[in-house]
Amino acid sequence: MLAVVTFIIVFGILVIVHEFGHFYAAKKSGILVREFSIGMGPKLIQTRKNGTTYTLRLLPLGGYVRMAGTQDDDNEIKPGTTATIRLNDKGIISRIDLSSKNIDIDGIPVQIVKADLIDDLTMTVFENGEEEQEKKYSVDHDATIVEEDGTEILIAPRDVHFQSATLWRRIVTNFAGPFNNVILSIVSFMIVAFMMGGVQDLSSNQVGEVQKDTPAYSAGIREGDKIVEINNEKTKTFKDIQSEISKAKDKSISLTVAHNKNTETIKVTPKKVNGSDSKIIGIKPSTDDSFMAKVKYGFIQPFAIAAMILTVLGHMITGGFSLDQLSGPVGIYSLTSQVASQGVISVISFIGMLSINLGIMNLIPIPALDGGKLLLNFIEGIRGKPISEEREGIINLIGVVILVVLMVAVTWNDIQRFFIH
Repeated sequence: MLAVVTFIIVFGILVIVHEFGHFYAAKKSGILVREFSIGMGPKLIQTRKNGTTYTLRLLPLGGYVRMAGTQDDDNEIKPGTTATIRLNDKGIISRIDLSSKNIDIDGIPVQIVKADLIDDLTMTVFENGEEEQEKKYSVDHDATIVEEDGTEILIAPRDVHFQSATLWRRIVTNFAGPFNNVILSIVSFMIVAFMMGGVQDLSSNQVGEVQKDTPAYSAGIREGDKIVEINNEKTKTFKDIQSEISKAKDKSISLTVAHNKNTETIKVTPKKVNGSDSKIIGIKPSTDDSFMAKVKYGFIQPFAIAAMILTVLGHMITGGFSLDQLSGPVGIYSLTSQVASQGVISVISFIGMLSINLGIMNLIPIPALDGGKLLLNFIEGIRGKPISEEREGIINLIGVVILVVLMVAVTWNDIQRFFIH
């Protein structure tokens, strides 16, 4: 149960922070955000503020931002649809109710003949069942429409569409989601550093904790000592120490250790970890508990992870693709169940790691991902005109198909890895 709750919280934070980036940038760019949803599926509650309807939905898995004029924003009302319209004091439609859940006693029942809620802002209807005479109404620019599930949102006139914003503003809006994931990762690792009380100082060759019953402890190495040389190779940082230990071919290695002002050379035999080729002697780096060290950790850790991700992506391109290099929801859930048992700090670190991962993966130029949208933006900038909506729709459809196929393959591979084998 703890794993399920942790997975929902982690996944929800990642998606909501990502979508909030798109939401904030769109609002600042003059693009109408018709709905900001937390969760998916049937609507539970809703409220509307500053032109955006905020909804809470039944399935607590992520959320979404619905911007006017985008591919996933449906504005069409089919002829023959029954509705209830409400007029303002000027006889202009201010509300269109397509839902059958609630009866608008102040509204007029109509059958819609034609509706243009984008350019002309007009609606032609048969009123009160009088099908022999059509009546044409103007629709207010800020009119609302109640959808079949009861969600009330603003209509989407052309001037507040995503495509009506300048190219630069659209680029910022598309990039804002992954950017927010980077910010979340930085903040997460800063929080981790402060909760731990400090961070490992890999830039120093000073020894921190020495584990008992290990080669280092048996050889007399203690906290505060400095390992200045291994097998006649200078070791100025803890990374140098790790590197020299890992590549040592002999059964024993020679360490030059500084105890305060005294220096001595000792022999240590590293031991392998769980039968692998990794070698350890049982030491940890010293801890830097300064304020700036904790702040720097928030930046260093995400970008170190980002470098690893980019390296893996490079190998996937040049060295062959394998599904084992990817994880879907099943793989993330399996990892979440392990992390949840290790405490809050591990969960927050996990959020930071996943967030930078999500940000980078979203920037891959595959149609339907943010990276694919940015690629289309750059192509538009080069061409001097946008790609037609029809072509963009086809490109995005291809991207969705690719992502769905890949997700199914990755999910099945995860099930085999974590639950069958």
